[in-house]
Amino acid sequence: MSAGATPASITARDVPASGRRIELGLRANAAQFALLVVVNALVGGMLGQERTVLPLIGEQEFGLRAYTAGLSFILVFGVAKAATNYFAGTFSDRFGRKPVLLAGWLVAFPVPAMLIWAPSWSWVIAANALLGISQGLTWSTTVVMKIDLVGPARRGLAMGLNEAAGYAAVAVTALATGYLAESHGLRPAPFLLGIAFAALGLGLSTLAVRETREHARLEAATHLARDDGRHDHLHDTLTDREVFTQTSFREPALSSASQAGLVNNLNDGLAWGLFPILFAAAGLSVGKIGLLAALYPAVWGVGQLITGALSDRWGRKWLIASGMWLQAIALGLIALGDTFAVWAVAAAMLGAGTALVYPTLLASIGDVAYPAWRARAVGTYRLWRDGGFAVGALLAGGVADLLGVRAAVWMVAALTAASGVVVAVRMYETRQESV
Repeated sequence: MSAGATPASITARDVPASGRRIELGLRANAAQFALLVVVNALVGGMLGQERTVLPLIGEQEFGLRAYTAGLSFILVFGVAKAATNYFAGTFSDRFGRKPVLLAGWLVAFPVPAMLIWAPSWSWVIAANALLGISQGLTWSTTVVMKIDLVGPARRGLAMGLNEAAGYAAVAVTALATGYLAESHGLRPAPFLLGIAFAALGLGLSTLAVRETREHARLEAATHLARDDGRHDHLHDTLTDREVFTQTSFREPALSSASQAGLVNNLNDGLAWGLFPILFAAAGLSVGKIGLLAALYPAVWGVGQLITGALSDRWGRKWLIASGMWLQAIALGLIALGDTFAVWAVAAAMLGAGTALVYPTLLASIGDVAYPAWRARAVGTYRLWRDGGFAVGALLAGGVADLLGVRAAVWMVAALTAASGVVVAVRMYETRQESV
């Protein structure tokens, strides 16, 4: 019997503390799953409020001319989010998922106000440190909670829905803030959306979201090892250090996913920090810049509704590799282009490539990691993945300062293509057929 199979006699149990019957599966947990999709959309909206406007604020209001300085907010965001991702997994195993989710929303609350009234770039940096911490706590926790609820059979679909909600919200908010900025200025109008998102997110998480840790415990009680012998070196009682080492370096699928996640967010950081400046230098209006900034995460977000489910049928490995290669081609097209039409096509291609990769990487982590340490594995993966923001800010900013923005885009395109090769060579297929 494979890891995807669950004995029919052990599918649910009562939890005395809550009186609720605990079951695994999307249908059995539809209401909570849908609520968590909405919550993650609000998490994405908090990120989307910056995508169009903040690089332009740095250049136009604070006079930042060096690309490295302008990308400093992404560097700080990436470091804060990456570190928090790791601890979010550990804390959610130790204290429960819901307390970590609530803590993330509390940290997010002052961010929009700080961006509205920031008198200097240092305030923007501080706000993005808080935003990174908040995103690490909230987004990581909604990922883990959805994996808890659905069990092994629909993991790809679950991650597709989660990431689609988050990045569709990034896209819609990026588009909305672009038009708000064009009509009402760069501040404060675009960031009023963030205030509403934070209030709704905290309210729903407090009043309606339920703890899901017992679902993970139920899956752990029915978890069976893979039947191909690949995980003979793993067991369900790994220490924090062992989980970090396996996920980062030793276990082929986990470590391949970690490096691909890092490179994926390296190019996302490039898109966030440098694309608006590249487009503005070509004479595009703020509204058109906002449309391009929205198109990429829109295709990314909606595409994951398809790609997550496809990975449950077709497998994870080749969706990931092909997604990285498609992103590399799209980045090359952006480096070559100089018109709105070309950049729109490239942005859609970049979104499609990212859609192939994003939920599939998370699903592969869930496939390999044991339920007892899965939250820590997800946290470690997201540590590396969101560390890509910081690496991208340093590398892309440095290359852009030395050789120009287009050279930075070419460099990231090459790294993305190489990452796809690593997946193709080193990663094995993690999805197993249920029997």
